[in-house]
Amino acid sequence: MKATWNGIVVAEAPKEDLIYIERNWYFPPHSVKKEYLRRSDTPYTCPWRGKAQYFDVGKNDTWDKDNAFSFPKPNASAIERVKKDFSGYVAFWRDVQVTE
Repeated sequence: MKATWNGIVVAEAPKEDLIYIERNWYFPPHSVKKEYLRRSDTPYTCPWRGKAQYFDVGKNDTWDKDNAFSFPKPNASAIERVKKDFSGYVAFWRDVQVTE
């Protein structure tokens, strides 16, 4: 699967390596091209997954705010609920298209 932003592949991995949670595909950390992510200061804590880290997605002078997110240290109960450890996995939305 691929996550594409403005024609640039920002993440790519076999579908079986991704984790699907609440209508979002989470890419394993090693499959994400970190040069296209910039940490955001946007705070968010999910009631069941825990504290999120948002990222702006972009390149050079063009960045789309909060188009990716991750749970660096999800709640243990969330890992149990999903049945996989998704620590550090990255999900994309808004201006990033995820396709097979």
